[in-house]
Amino acid sequence: MDIRHLKYFIEVSKFNSFTRAADHLFISQPTISKMIKNLEEELGVDLFERSRKQLTLTDAGRVILDQAQTIDKAFNNLQTELDDLLGLQKGHIRIGLPPIMDADHFIKILGEFHQLYPNITFQLVENGAKKIEEGIREENLDAGITVLPTEEEDFHYFSFMREELRVVVPPTHELADRKQIKLEELKDEQMILFNKDFALNDRITAACKEAGFLPKVVSESSQWDFIGKMITAKLGLSILPYSVSELLKEDVRTIKVIKPKIEWDLAIIWRKNHYLSYAAKEWLTFTQERLTIGSTS
Repeated sequence: MDIRHLKYFIEVSKFNSFTRAADHLFISQPTISKMIKNLEEELGVDLFERSRKQLTLTDAGRVILDQAQTIDKAFNNLQTELDDLLGLQKGHIRIGLPPIMDADHFIKILGEFHQLYPNITFQLVENGAKKIEEGIREENLDAGITVLPTEEEDFHYFSFMREELRVVVPPTHELADRKQIKLEELKDEQMILFNKDFALNDRITAACKEAGFLPKVVSESSQWDFIGKMITAKLGLSILPYSVSELLKEDVRTIKVIKPKIEWDLAIIWRKNHYLSYAAKEWLTFTQERLTIGSTS
């Protein structure tokens, strides 16, 4: 028996369903069913009554659930207590960063934290917001940056940046001299978007639908600098956060979007009701203070 058997058992008990528990844990239903069956064989008892329409705990299952929850809580608290004891002398924090953002200020804050706690190490994983949220749910990441709104029942969060999105075109484009544009005017334009792992893809698609059309997507990418090159190659135009458009090295023009105005709201998220190391908690507190100062200056 290992701790995963107990965690999966607790999740199935919570949802009274193998399928819903598997979906919540982002694993397959056969996998979780096999894990529970192995646990039952090892313990020599049936944990669930499977003959009824709704999955229910047996008497033995209820007894074991109480103990499993105690063990799971103790296991989750173990590393935190050790970190407390060590006074942040060591630790490892896994953070998801979307490659779409200008990370300079964020990395600077990370460096300041490292100066205070030089023995804490970091793993930075670049991915789209959807993949970052998935990584936190699957316990592969401790925290990450995403685009609001997020699943509030799953995550704690604090917002640290809100800005407008701009249409970005090459200087030879017929719209290049415009200062602002209604989104509906782009209905016949070829667009280059971030791929579907990015919440920004959903945000732009939803805004276009609100304006009465579906975007004509000629290409998708996960890299803002590659999108800049495609714009100047006249493959199409793009819609990017203003700060990202300012990073482009290519000669481009940016146009304010109205009716509807499109914004993005960046936030750092971490999982609710779940183990978080003392090092990660301290980093979140430190980062929130610094980002709040930065956003008000």
